[in-house]
Amino acid sequence: MHFPARHLFKPTLLFAVLLAVFIAVFTAAGSARAASLVEAAQQVPVAEIVPGADRLGEAEGDPPVLPAYKGDDLLGYVFLNSDFAGAVGYSGKPIHVLVGMTVDGRISGLRLLGHSEPIVLIGIPEAKMTQYLDGLVGWDAISLEATPEGGQADIISGATVTVLVMQDSIFRAAATVARRLGIGGLTPLSEQAAPTRQIADVEPEIRNWEALTGDGSIRRMLLSVGDVNERFEATGNPEVIRRPERGEPDEVFIDLYVAQVSVPTIGRSLLGAKEYANMMAWLEPGEHAILVMGRGRYSFKGSGYVRGGIFDRIQLSQDTTTARFQDRHHHRLRSVAAENAPDFPEVDLFKVTPDTGFRATLPWELDLLVSRATGALTKSFVSFELPYVVPERYLTEPEPTPQPAAAAAPETAAPAGVATASGMDETPLWQRIWKSKIPQITTVALALVTLTALFFFQAPLVKRPRLLFWVRMSFLAYTLVWLGWWANAQLSVVNVLTFTSSVMTDFSWDYFLMDPLVFILWFATVAALLFWGRGPFCGWLCPFGALQEFAAQAAKKLRIRQIRVPWSVNERLWPFKYIIFLGLFGFALYDLSLAEKLSEVEPFKTSIILKFMREWWFVAYALVLLFIGLFIERFFCRYLCPLGGALAIPGRLRMFEWLKRWPECGTSCQRCANECPVQAIHPEGNINPHECIYCMHCQELYFDDYRCPHNVTRRLKKERRTQTSRASGERARMAPEPSGDAGPQTG
Repeated sequence: MHFPARHLFKPTLLFAVLLAVFIAVFTAAGSARAASLVEAAQQVPVAEIVPGADRLGEAEGDPPVLPAYKGDDLLGYVFLNSDFAGAVGYSGKPIHVLVGMTVDGRISGLRLLGHSEPIVLIGIPEAKMTQYLDGLVGWDAISLEATPEGGQADIISGATVTVLVMQDSIFRAAATVARRLGIGGLTPLSEQAAPTRQIADVEPEIRNWEALTGDGSIRRMLLSVGDVNERFEATGNPEVIRRPERGEPDEVFIDLYVAQVSVPTIGRSLLGAKEYANMMAWLEPGEHAILVMGRGRYSFKGSGYVRGGIFDRIQLSQDTTTARFQDRHHHRLRSVAAENAPDFPEVDLFKVTPDTGFRATLPWELDLLVSRATGALTKSFVSFELPYVVPERYLTEPEPTPQPAAAAAPETAAPAGVATASGMDETPLWQRIWKSKIPQITTVALALVTLTALFFFQAPLVKRPRLLFWVRMSFLAYTLVWLGWWANAQLSVVNVLTFTSSVMTDFSWDYFLMDPLVFILWFATVAALLFWGRGPFCGWLCPFGALQEFAAQAAKKLRIRQIRVPWSVNERLWPFKYIIFLGLFGFALYDLSLAEKLSEVEPFKTSIILKFMREWWFVAYALVLLFIGLFIERFFCRYLCPLGGALAIPGRLRMFEWLKRWPECGTSCQRCANECPVQAIHPEGNINPHECIYCMHCQELYFDDYRCPHNVTRRLKKERRTQTSRASGERARMAPEPSGDAGPQTG
């Protein structure tokens, strides 16, 4: 539908956007690649990474390591974590940390060089990340324990997975360097002998619970409330000590059992024949499985695997390597099949993949992390170790190694998902993430299919106003609670800026595929622009938009007087969101990190991602916007939202007009314009697609025979015709019938 040119998005503004993109393509500087070790080390004084050192030596080995000297005395080594260990976070890009390690294997200094972590960009100050890294200084990279000189690492609320990835990569990199250099008595991998034992491949026997616990096939760790409080008190952190675990000291905190069920007899006895067969079909060649059983007040699973797909309370450690489990490595069981086994509320299988370097015949331990809040956004944690070793009765000597053939077969590429000779899984990370989030992806897909059906077949819905109201409120509740507060799938203008920056530098789809829900929502939003404009996202799929609408509904219930902005003012306030977006876009061309900070004009991070758990000024800003929204519905959406402005620009490309209008709209009737919750209808009756949130209220009026003047007129005319027709029929019925004897009467 066409409306006057003065109400359209000015062509000059579109030209300015295109010109800015053109200039950016030719002025963008280089790739956003991480600096090399030598370049990174030159940016940081060596004494900050290895205290006491005054110079760095020549790089050694590949990947490189820089020795740090004081005069001629070797004090330690400097290296990048990402050179030696996978340090990929939520963003799909490495987290680069410059690591210093002393000659005896202690972490001497850490410097965060660069990252692309959205959990940091969306509101957690970088100072918090630096503080966390400072807590790792002094830790022994060989034993993975804090030394008396070391700090206490605190997990940052809302970024648990990110900091665990950082910690894991730092320690694994340090252990790799220590092993390569022979630090701490470690034998270099090249000099290690192959394992001399292997798990016996024999027919499994069925053993009861007592027999399995008696010979060490099942290992147990029993922790009381007092044990946990004592361990936290030993940290010396006053914030932790002030928050003891409640309960009697001898109350069971957790009763934890573990067993290596890929050993045939252990697995067959604990799982039963059917579950054991299912497990063996689940495991790929080279993979192993452990069974973890727990009861008590503390869950070893927690809820992190639901939010982020990673179990952040347990990890498997062996020698200098650690393995954390994702939900794709997990299988829940109902019970333990062994005779006389206790009842456990949590019985779970975990797969150990070859890329962890796990050796099934050597000792390992299950580490249990217990966290305690130290503030609104910080946590401290301690770990408890449950050691395990496969009993001797299940081990045997290895078979003789066959001699190599005279001519080796040509190498072939390993298929995706299969470990290569290096032991690393070649499946792209984004594919593994998508597989681990299939339930969440399915939920979002069903919601999008439902919403699409509502839009395509909206007529039956808008003819039932009460049903439309409850359908809309239910969908917005899903958007706010599940999509926003639970799944954190809030789209942001930061995504637009990052995408633009990536296109101009080292674009790769892999980066944007790392977060399945955000990618799917962006795909759906872009597709919807061609059909309906920005309305489907802004009106139905934006969690903060949903929060504003619920606030407006509450205000109406409380009879708070609504302010209707005069049309002349309303029309002049619309451009502000476009100005804000173009300003952010311009800053992004100059400095993306600065633009990301300025994008805090969006309150999404405070109210949705971090659920108002931030510094008071961020919370105050979000609350002020919501407060204004009590009087002017969706105030932020209408006048300030840069993401709405970004989506409105390509929204002009929509191919269909789904919202129906009568010829009288805007001439003799202004009802839709007066009742539009965001004042997106011009006085002359045209719907502005750049401002419409597709709430379908105007369509509800369009079909209403009692509120729409056009329909009221048609209804009254129809009723008058019906009444006239009935009256004519009634008069015809009441008229006397003519006599049947037409001839004259004679006597």
